[in-house]
Amino acid sequence: MPATTISWRGWVRAHRPVVDALGYAVIAVVSATVGITGLWSSYSLLPEPASPWWSLVAGLSAAALILLRDRAPLLGVAMAGALLVGDVLTVGGIVPVIVTLDLLYAAVVTATPRVRRRILSVIVVFVVASALATGVGAGDPRVGIFMALQTTGLLGVAYWWGTSTVQSRELVALHRQRAEDAERLAVRDRRAAVEREREAMARELHDLVAGHVSAVAIRAEAALSDPGESERDTSALRAVRDSSLHAHAALRSMISVLRTGDEVPVVSAGTAAIPAMVREAERSGVTVNLRADITDPLPPAVDHAAARVVQEALANCVRHAAGGEASVRLTADAREVDVRVESRGGEPITAPVLPGSGWGLELLRERVRALDGTLEAGPTASGWSVHALLPREVPV
Repeated sequence: MPATTISWRGWVRAHRPVVDALGYAVIAVVSATVGITGLWSSYSLLPEPASPWWSLVAGLSAAALILLRDRAPLLGVAMAGALLVGDVLTVGGIVPVIVTLDLLYAAVVTATPRVRRRILSVIVVFVVASALATGVGAGDPRVGIFMALQTTGLLGVAYWWGTSTVQSRELVALHRQRAEDAERLAVRDRRAAVEREREAMARELHDLVAGHVSAVAIRAEAALSDPGESERDTSALRAVRDSSLHAHAALRSMISVLRTGDEVPVVSAGTAAIPAMVREAERSGVTVNLRADITDPLPPAVDHAAARVVQEALANCVRHAAGGEASVRLTADAREVDVRVESRGGEPITAPVLPGSGWGLELLRERVRALDGTLEAGPTASGWSVHALLPREVPV
């Protein structure tokens, strides 16, 4: 649809009373030109028919009252009613009738229920008064009955149409309110279901996983108290104990998040924690060579992603390259951060069996892609390589 058509319709919608007033004025002029007057000649008080052009007095005045339709419809319908009575008793044009019905409809639609009842009372009084006046004036009750039928048909239809419109709008609002209530109930039910699931997960983590992890830490601590242990065994047990305590603390934090519903995730300390990750890997039997050439602070998201890449790569080295060597390189320039972890030699641990789910690297790829970076991981001639390129600036 052309833009000019849309703009024209918008202008008409915004200036609808003005457009309608001009339309009624044109109808009044056309009616006077072709002689459409004297519609109520039987009620006219003039001794002889007046010129059709006299109908423009009431017709144009009534057309101007349409400008009150949106601002003051009650005042407009009262003034239009007075013009209609004067026009019926004189020239008898068509425009005052149409304008009165239009303004009556607008008044009924915008009025409160109490005001609508008063409008109905005024209509009843007007119908009865006009019927009595015409019946007595003509000396024939049948004329009064005919007048009552005419005014009731015209004014009653406009009033009924207005009340029907109000009822339709109220029904629409009621159905919309019910739909919103149903949506709110559905959201509440979904939240309740999520809360129940979170509570169940928290119980399972607390009763099963956290209990086993704490038991490992307790037994490792008990073994450390044995003076007969060698230095190597003591170092290994201390690593087991510390890892168990860290895992237990992380599980307690996760359980707290699940039970309280907090939206604050548990995140790593960023690249500042990489030396601790290296020491942990070395305590687990992997020789690690670390070189970090990052002097300026990184954005938090990039900092955490780089640390997470190193953490996952070192964890894989511990599982799949025990006793081997690993090199960790972190470099950064003005555009990007380069993270590279390569392992050489070593053997996969056989006891205990730690089967992987394959989700670690995939989750890393998703994290890096979310920052518009790239991650490559795969075997090399001497071992395994993980290489990530992260943008220095976080995408918005």
